[in-house]
Amino acid sequence: MKKKEIIYTILIIVFSIICGILSKDYFIGTLILICGLLNSYYASLGKVENYIFGGLYSILVAYVSYINGLYGLASLSILVYVPSQIHGYFSWKKNMNETDKKEVEVRGFTLKFSLILTFIVVSLSFLFGYLLNLIPSQNLAFLDSSSNIINLSAVVLMNMRYKECWMIWLFNNTIDLIIWIINTVKGTPNSIMMLLVSIGFLSINVYGLYKWFKKEEH
Repeated sequence: MKKKEIIYTILIIVFSIICGILSKDYFIGTLILICGLLNSYYASLGKVENYIFGGLYSILVAYVSYINGLYGLASLSILVYVPSQIHGYFSWKKNMNETDKKEVEVRGFTLKFSLILTFIVVSLSFLFGYLLNLIPSQNLAFLDSSSNIINLSAVVLMNMRYKECWMIWLFNNTIDLIIWIINTVKGTPNSIMMLLVSIGFLSINVYGLYKWFKKEEH
C-alpha cells in the first residue's frame, strides 16, 4: 500500500470517528461511515480490497434500513448486495492489470448497452416501488426502490469493470441525499450518520469518476 493510500485511510477513519462523536452515534453509525467510505475509496483506486469493506457496509446498512422502515434497502442489502460483494471480489481477482496485478482493468459502455440499461433500471424502479408501497409501514417507497435499483445496477457494473458505474453512483447519491435529509428532519434512528455517509460517498464518487475515466480501457 502506498504512503498516500495509508494517509487517506487514516483520515477516513479519524473523520468517521469524529462524526460519530458529534452525532452521538458512537458504534453502528461510525462503523457504517468507516466501511462505506473505505469501500468507495478503494474502489475508486481499482483495489479489490474494497469488497471486504463493502460486505461489512451492506450488512450494517441492512440493519439500519430495517429499523427505519426502508425494507427495500434492507432486503436487497442482505439478499443481493452482500452476495454481490463476494462475487465482485473474485471477479476482480481474475481481471487485474497484467503489469502489476494491483489494479483492475476497466472498460466502457456502448450506446446500445446504455439505452438497454436505462430502460431496465426505470422499469424495475417503478415495479419495485409499487410492491414496496403495498407494505403499510414502508417509508418513501419509490425513492427507496429507485435508490436500490440504481445502486444495484452500479454494483453489477462495477463487478463487470465498467467505468460508467461511477456516473450512476453519482446520480444515486442525489436520491440517497434526499432520502436521508427527509429522515434526518424526521429524527429517525441513525439518519444523521447515514446522511454523512451519503455526503462522503458523493465526494469519493467524484474522485472515482475522475480516476476510472483516466484509466486505459480494457
